[in-house]
Amino acid sequence: MNRMDRLLAILISLQQQPAKAQELADKFEVSRRTILRDMQSLSEMGIPVCSMPGSAGGYSLMEGFQLAPLELDSNEALTVLFALRSLAKMNDTPFAAASRWTVTDKIRAILPKPVLTQVEPMLEQVEIEMPRRKVKAPHLAELWSYLTEKRWIHALYRSANHQRWLQLFPRRLYIAHGFWYCDAYSVTHGERRTFRVDRFEVIREADKPDSAEEMIEAEALNSQTGITDSAIRIVARLTYRGSLLAEQDEHIGEHVQQISDEEWELDFICPSTEWNWAVRFFFTLGMDAEVLEPELLREEICSLANQLRDRYG
Repeated sequence: MNRMDRLLAILISLQQQPAKAQELADKFEVSRRTILRDMQSLSEMGIPVCSMPGSAGGYSLMEGFQLAPLELDSNEALTVLFALRSLAKMNDTPFAAASRWTVTDKIRAILPKPVLTQVEPMLEQVEIEMPRRKVKAPHLAELWSYLTEKRWIHALYRSANHQRWLQLFPRRLYIAHGFWYCDAYSVTHGERRTFRVDRFEVIREADKPDSAEEMIEAEALNSQTGITDSAIRIVARLTYRGSLLAEQDEHIGEHVQQISDEEWELDFICPSTEWNWAVRFFFTLGMDAEVLEPELLREEICSLANQLRDRYG
C-alpha cells in the first residue's frame, strides 16, 4: 500500500471509530512513527484530526466531518463482486438471501460503465471452489445472533455417535468444504471444539456459568500454547497426493513441508483429545502416508488395517 492509499485508508478507518496510533500501525503493517507522520500530514492537508491524550486516548475525526462518497476502481470492484458471488454459492448464510443479490445490483449500478466492462470478464476467470451441499442449517442466523451478542447457549447437537444437549459459548463461524462450522467453548467437553452448524437440532439461550470467566481464560491460554491436557508429536512422510489432502486440513495444513522432489513431511503437535481423529486421518490416507512416530499411532493404524483385511479377506 503506497502512502496516499494509506492516508485514505486511515481516514476511512477513523470515520468508523477512533483508534490509537499503535492500532493503526498494526492494521496497516507500518511502524507507529509512520502513523504519527501520517497524522501530521493529514492535519497539514486540512483534515480535522483530533488527538486524545492518555492511556485511553487516540485519534478521531472532528464530529460532523464526512468523507465524500468514494468510487471503486476496477480492482476494488472485482474484490467486492468476487466475494459476493462466492457467498451466493452457499445454500445458507447468516444474512438474508435477498440482500446478497440487492447489494450486488447496487454495486453494479454505481460502477462507471468502463469499470464494469473491465470487471465482468475477469469475474468469469476466477472463482472460489465451493462444493454444492444439499444440507440446510436452519439455526445459522440464530447462532450468528448469539455469537455477535456474546451469549451462552444450550444446543441439542447430533454428532456421529449420539445426540445430546451441550452448553456452549460460540466464538466464530466459518465455511469449510461447503459446510458451516461453529468454533465454540464447550462446558461438556471442558475445551474449545468445532461443531457443524447443520447438526444443531435446537438452540436456545443459556445462563452464563458461574465459572465462565475461569473457563474462557483457561481456553485462551490453551489456544495460545497449542496444548490442552497433554499433546503428542506426530511425524509422517507423505506422497504428493497425501500432501494435498493434508494441506486441506485447517489445523495441520501449514505444517506440510516438501523435503525432496517426491516426498513431503508432516510434523505437528496433536492434542491428546484429537488422538482418535489422528488414527482415522492417517488410516484413510492409506499408502499416501507413512507415520514415523509415535509408535503407538503406527500400531493403531496397523490394527485398523488388519480389521479391514479380515473383512475383505
